[in-house]
Amino acid sequence: MLKNILSAAALAVLVATPSIAQDEEAAPAPRPASAYATIDYNLQDDRDNILFLDLSNGKRVAIRLMPDWAPEHVERIKTLARQGFYDGVIFHRVIEGFMAQTGDPTGTGQGGSELPDLQAEFNPMPHVRGTVSMARAQAEDSANSQFFIVFYPRFSLDKKYTNFGRVIAGMDAVDAIHRGEPPRDPTRIVQASIASDNKPAPTPQEIAASNPASITATDLTAPAGE
Repeated sequence: MLKNILSAAALAVLVATPSIAQDEEAAPAPRPASAYATIDYNLQDDRDNILFLDLSNGKRVAIRLMPDWAPEHVERIKTLARQGFYDGVIFHRVIEGFMAQTGDPTGTGQGGSELPDLQAEFNPMPHVRGTVSMARAQAEDSANSQFFIVFYPRFSLDKKYTNFGRVIAGMDAVDAIHRGEPPRDPTRIVQASIASDNKPAPTPQEIAASNPASITATDLTAPAGE
């Protein structure tokens, strides 16, 4: 089942009308102050809701998970991380100026976990730079394991995709993720872990071993309809 964050038609609109997207980012509609929740940036607090992504580019991303926004989605991400589901998974769809998508063990954009799909938990939190949101197919209740990290504000996604967290450290690591659909040399998650589990970070040797030298775009199937 296709797990892209946008239907082909919706993505075509964004690509075909870049001026609209740029205007939206430069001058978003006014929002009530309550829409911008304050996120605690202290990595020592509430460690059960901090997700670490150790990437094959040698950098670490820290994501503040927000169960108040999307409790079932946060629980799913934590469950899969603790199962090691995300370890070794690539960022299979990375669009410059938009987002980086991961969470599919097949690397095609069409896979997911064996757990049931989730009911949507759309909320008013805006898709700003560093937002972490759940990918889905066209059906609203089709999110499963895939998620994406936003490079630049995309308020057109608000209340259409479940926003469940935000990058609080290591956005430079996100910016360094290789672009492509799929990338010729994809960046991958070497290890995903929850901070409170105190799992050791991967060694340089483990990171090096996670970077196969022969992966090319022809080795992977691009998401259908793109």
